[in-house]
Amino acid sequence: MSKVTALKQTPLFNLYNNYGAKVIDFGGWALPVQFSGIVAEHETVRMHAGLFDVSHMGEILIEGKDAEDFINHLITNDISKVDINQAQYTAMCYPDGGTVDDLIVYKLDQQKFLLVINAANIEKDFNWIKLHKKGYLSIKNISNDVAQLAIQGPKAVTILQKLTDIRVSDIERFHFIQNVNLDGITDVLVSRTGYTGEDGFELYLGVNQAMALWEKLLKIGKKEGLQPCGLGARDTLRLEACLALYGQDLAASITPLEAGIGFTVKTKKSSPFIGEKLLLKQREEGPEKKLVGLEMLDKGVPRHDYPVFNTTEEVIGYITSGTYSPSLKKSIGLALVTTKYAETGTKLKVKIRNKLVDAVTVKKPFYKK
Repeated sequence: MSKVTALKQTPLFNLYNNYGAKVIDFGGWALPVQFSGIVAEHETVRMHAGLFDVSHMGEILIEGKDAEDFINHLITNDISKVDINQAQYTAMCYPDGGTVDDLIVYKLDQQKFLLVINAANIEKDFNWIKLHKKGYLSIKNISNDVAQLAIQGPKAVTILQKLTDIRVSDIERFHFIQNVNLDGITDVLVSRTGYTGEDGFELYLGVNQAMALWEKLLKIGKKEGLQPCGLGARDTLRLEACLALYGQDLAASITPLEAGIGFTVKTKKSSPFIGEKLLLKQREEGPEKKLVGLEMLDKGVPRHDYPVFNTTEEVIGYITSGTYSPSLKKSIGLALVTTKYAETGTKLKVKIRNKLVDAVTVKKPFYKK
């Protein structure tokens, strides 16, 4: 543990050792990659429920009478279609259509919005947002004040319900309730969102209450099989569900349309947004490259940046994410390839340890409840 104490820590860092965490340097953060083991944690989330510390994620608060118009200028989705206490997944793009970040926007009030962004992009995003500020509004980076826990899995509703009188099962997908009291832990934002492909909640609260909530949840959820889970299981779960990871499946060099999240791009919304011109052109003409799902036909696990070849052994793309799928018992990956090779059922090859291994494109997601 001593080797990682110089890294940034979440409010739960001092609890990790109590639960047997293996802590790693994750983009400058000291975070648990696993507790009981990646496969065991993955299966726990699929069958019961898992608890994740995702307090390293960033939060930016934007409020003011021009906040909604400003956010609509920043993002590709249409926040004007969202009601108070509703959240929206979106991308934020550069003028050339490349992705600054993917994020969730929470509409807290008519003039108040919470943007939840990727940990590695906090400073970049904050500066980007401030650079384009216009109108009457304020922009605050509140990442150091907010903790985030995620309880994910089929037992999540049952477990969380034990801590509150609010009927959490009534919260619809991508909706949330503010100022919830969870057994004495106050002012919690309870959101029906997640990053695992399972039902569940993301819980936003003050950093000073995070340790208490973590321990309450694990104690009260023990009967339902709730276990602490690390980043390793989070990655295998999100990849099976084909949820994009910024820095791999999305990047400054990859547009949302290329990455398969074109549903977040609303080129017909009433107000213009950054990157609109390029994205509209790409939508009309079709992108030159696409993110596809790959299933390995021979032994070998595809990893980030491994080159992908066609059957005549020409390089036609690269792996963005790959793993051995604990649910499917096979190796899977996402690859950014030339569009002509993106059709489902196309035979391709992946270079793994200097050997070309057969693969085939398959429908996404790999796993769906």
